[in-house]
Amino acid sequence: MWHYYPDHYMFSYQVVRIASQSLFGGGEFNEIIEASSQINPGDYESFHRAWMGLGQRVLSEGSKALDEGHNITARAAFLRASNYIRTAEFFLTPEDPRKIPTYLKGIHLFRKGAGMLENPPRQVEIPYESSFLPGYFFQAPNQKNGPLVIMFGGLDSTAEELYFGPAQLLNERGISLLAVDGPGQGGALRLGHIRTRYDYNVAGTAALDFAIEQLPIDPERVGVMAVSMGGYMAARCAAFESRFKACAIWSAIYSYYDVWARRPDDHPLSKIAQHIVGVESMAEAREKFKTFTLQGVAEKIKVPTYIVHGEDDRQVPVEHAYKVYNDLTCERTLVVVPVSSTGSAHCQVDNVTKTYPLYDWLQEQL
Repeated sequence: MWHYYPDHYMFSYQVVRIASQSLFGGGEFNEIIEASSQINPGDYESFHRAWMGLGQRVLSEGSKALDEGHNITARAAFLRASNYIRTAEFFLTPEDPRKIPTYLKGIHLFRKGAGMLENPPRQVEIPYESSFLPGYFFQAPNQKNGPLVIMFGGLDSTAEELYFGPAQLLNERGISLLAVDGPGQGGALRLGHIRTRYDYNVAGTAALDFAIEQLPIDPERVGVMAVSMGGYMAARCAAFESRFKACAIWSAIYSYYDVWARRPDDHPLSKIAQHIVGVESMAEAREKFKTFTLQGVAEKIKVPTYIVHGEDDRQVPVEHAYKVYNDLTCERTLVVVPVSSTGSAHCQVDNVTKTYPLYDWLQEQL
């Protein structure tokens, strides 16, 4: 993976992450480099300030275009601005008073831009216990009663981000997407205060029930997919929800405890990790994460399962992918992007085209 900041992996990863999303309208490369040049590696204030400033500038361009009646230009600006502001929110700690306002501004701009698409997504609220999980239904054009993928992000990520890649790649293959803020993610966490859970299949079943009852899809052609920490979530959903017809794991996680056992307490994502499980220390978080394991679970998956993982993944070692694959007893595919190739970083952010065969596989399965 290209390191914009040679001595700071995590900040470099965020630059490459949003650069990969620029392929799908989530940024513009030169704007991204300009903002990145204003950031001091490891300085979270400069990180927030640079991305928030860029988001505001691009928003003003969109507002001007909208005032002038140039809706296509405005739409593109609003979508880019939303993703820049999402990035500005990323490292803000849960107690930072700017976190929720920044999050709300980002999703407001996403909805404003997405609402101007030729095929705008439908905002949904999925009944979940005594509350709901927010999300979006991206219906494939000219597709009714067709296949669907239900997708979760990773850690505390947002459903809006899944437009910049997965939604478009699935839709153009004739597959609709239900992008969900599951427990511990997006608005479910930030606004609904719904923490993550080891038995993520409860959320997967809730999303599937909603899709079958409320969406114009074929209930016999529904797959589940998730990315990053979601690699654990998708596998868990497929293991305990027999109605899914395919499982796509975009970066595998065999044991989330093992992921955090090798990280220091002051890791850049530690505060987020504590927040998603509702504890005050990493010792408590690690104890919670002991239940987030696919040992004894992966072999319960009966549907075809596809795993893609980078050999040079510095966040979740490739050994996790091998362990999940080896425990599977279903029809299975494992693709490890070699370290000699781009796309070998976490979730293929350094070459997202390496994930295209996963989408082709989903098209074949569904």
